[in-house]
Amino acid sequence: MHFTHLFKNLTPLIHHPTSPKKKLSMSTAPTFVATKNMALALLLFGFFLAASAGKFYDEFDITWGDGRAKILNNGQLLTLSLDKTSGSGFKSKKEYLFGKIDMQLKLVPGNSAGTVTAYYLSSLGSAHDEIDFEFLGNLSGDPYILHTNVFTEGKGNREQQFYLWFDPTKDFHTYSVLWNSRSIIFSVDGTPIREFKNLESKGVSFPKNQAMWLYSSLWNADDWATRGGLVKTDWSQAPFTASYTNFNAQACVWSSGSSSCSSNSSGNSWLTESLDTTGAERIKWVQKNYMIYNYCSDTKRFPQGLPPECSHA
Repeated sequence: MHFTHLFKNLTPLIHHPTSPKKKLSMSTAPTFVATKNMALALLLFGFFLAASAGKFYDEFDITWGDGRAKILNNGQLLTLSLDKTSGSGFKSKKEYLFGKIDMQLKLVPGNSAGTVTAYYLSSLGSAHDEIDFEFLGNLSGDPYILHTNVFTEGKGNREQQFYLWFDPTKDFHTYSVLWNSRSIIFSVDGTPIREFKNLESKGVSFPKNQAMWLYSSLWNADDWATRGGLVKTDWSQAPFTASYTNFNAQACVWSSGSSSCSSNSSGNSWLTESLDTTGAERIKWVQKNYMIYNYCSDTKRFPQGLPPECSHA
């Protein structure tokens, strides 16, 4: 996870609308079903279980924090906490090379200024790939900033930042990454907010050769996170806590040099999924109303010319 000091001069506008939250449900099969249909139903149900994540202690390892990260409710809830001594974090047990990954988060409430909750995919090494969600805390009553970035072969500097159209501290909301060979799509509660297309044909590198782990952490970044570091963390409000539930990964698991999708990609429609017309319109709506920073508009930052992908956005 890599951070930048490029946003110290940002003074974005504030929006306060709300949006409904979507939930998924699955109906049960009828009691009397022909043997053939029952076998098919069981097969599909087995696939659903394989595609969906299990409990947090089956899917993740707590990697740091000295007891500040906790798995609760029989593995259905994970919390990270931050105090003046330390933050905390976790990492997936599996590596993924493409996937559709969802996590529900409820962010630090109240005065969260100076804190950063990071939720991201990353490979290892100096030439790593990375797909970032980062939530920058703020003073009570002021909105969180959702910071997104994409690294390819160690190169980032592709930041887009947004306000949200709801209070992310009051309830759980779903933050998703769809990553396939065509594009990376960031979504919030099913609404796409950003797309990073595969433009290798235009000379832009794209993350498709390095498997990534999923990470999350809660940590103190009051040297830059809130108003460019002008607002410091109020440690009298500690411990700060972020909560996670309903992790789901429909993904190609990378293990021993091979992908779980290599032999059978049936049922993985997300592997070829791309934005439809409705999705493209939703991105335009979000970026018109809630985007507060776009690297592709920052000509002062790139005086020699904007990155090549910006002309194809």
